Amino acid sequence: MTFAELGVDQDLVDALTGHGILEPFPIQAQTIPLGLSGQDIIGQAKTGTGKTLGFGLPIIQRLGHDPKPGVQVLVVVPTRELCVQVAEDLVMATANRPTTVAAIYGGKAYEGQIEALKAGAQIIVGTPGRLLDLAGQRLISFADVREMVLDEADKMLDLGFLPDIEKLFAQTPPARHTMLFSATMPGAIVALARRFMNRPVHIRATDPDEGLTQANIEHLVYRAHSLDKDEVIARILQAEGRGKTVIFTRTKRAAARLQEELSDRGFEAAAVHGDLGQDQRERAMQSFRTGKKDVLIATDVAARGIDVDDVTHVINHTIPEDADAYLHRAGRTGRAGKTGIAVTFVDWDDLHKWALIDKALDFGKPEPVETYSSSPHLFEELRIPAGTKGRLPHARSAAATQAARAAARATAPMTEGGDSRPSRSRSRTRRPGDDARSASGTEEQAAAADAPAHAGGGHDGTAHEEHVPGSGTHDGTGKPRRRRRRGGARPSTPSA
Repeated sequence: MTFAELGVDQDLVDALTGHGILEPFPIQAQTIPLGLSGQDIIGQAKTGTGKTLGFGLPIIQRLGHDPKPGVQVLVVVPTRELCVQVAEDLVMATANRPTTVAAIYGGKAYEGQIEALKAGAQIIVGTPGRLLDLAGQRLISFADVREMVLDEADKMLDLGFLPDIEKLFAQTPPARHTMLFSATMPGAIVALARRFMNRPVHIRATDPDEGLTQANIEHLVYRAHSLDKDEVIARILQAEGRGKTVIFTRTKRAAARLQEELSDRGFEAAAVHGDLGQDQRERAMQSFRTGKKDVLIATDVAARGIDVDDVTHVINHTIPEDADAYLHRAGRTGRAGKTGIAVTFVDWDDLHKWALIDKALDFGKPEPVETYSSSPHLFEELRIPAGTKGRLPHARSAAATQAARAAARATAPMTEGGDSRPSRSRSRTRRPGDDARSASGTEEQAAAADAPAHAGGGHDGTAHEEHVPGSGTHDGTGKPRRRRRRGGARPSTPSA
């Protein structure tokens, strides 16, 4: 079946063809004809099955070839990353039409988003908080919305967005066309659909129990020691056939630490978590999508925005909270009909939690095998070459470490021209130990501070001359100026 056979306009089909999208996925084949007819839809399918085009093509086509300016379509998503991804997909689909798409989400300056609204964007993709914020300032109106979509509705429930969703529904016309998409259907989502949708058709593209249908994903579960996880991960990253890899951590701090550790070991790793600014998160996602970085470390909040088809491995550094969260994580791999591997580490304290996940998903692995970085079964099951260690060859590792340090220096506070704090390196008066203290900003400088000191001094009142390297003071002759120093002991002289 083709998109044209589903009733999609030829200009939209041509836009998809230009990106190599020729045949619809099951969820698309089932939802597009109903969406084009104006039928309210509840679409249920696991992540990575093409839900965006399943609702995107109908809302674009129903707007017409030359829609009037102003917000007429509202797509609500739970996270910033997913907002960017959905907007990009809709922009791709509208390439041959004057229809414009705007992404409205927090963490970015208001100005650009307000300009897009004033320019007459017809399709708005946004997160609940920023949408309500702009509506409260009367900078956006939903009075003319004809099409409304809730994407990843269950995640919105998890993040506590349900009251915000109800407020958004209340600001749109009751006669709108509504589509809701979700991987799971908890009771609160069903109640929401009954309240705000008009006799919706419930479409399941897969069996409701997704855990039983992920035959294209191999699930490996290990009981691992926390101090050995980094080494295990580094060896998995050298497995045969390993492509783009997503690693999930429980906390922001763990994500930042693991990114630094893997970069030091020579791997091209990026991180996405709440302690990073939105621009930093977008740059990290872009570098991962383009392949500049092939390892992405993320917390669960960022998981829904990782829409990359060629992820071969997912690694759960710590186990997720429940079975649904596990499915969402594992769903980053095995997308678009491809195969994938999901590896989960279970700490000793989390065995009871894993037992519940295992029972819910019918994995049959209630007691994960105890595994270390040297375990033969680890090498065999993941096809890791024999003798592999947890650090890439020295040359590449050194280059990656140098790049990481350069990035750290680039983001460190400025000491000249951009910071009110004085720079010790330019100070006229220096005290013993200043060099070591000022060098603590980077690992490279700290290493230099650990070198043997060539200038010392006692405390018995006598004086001797001392050369202060790099002090920046001169006597006018171009030579470093020497200063009188009080102290009894002579400067220590390193042996030849």
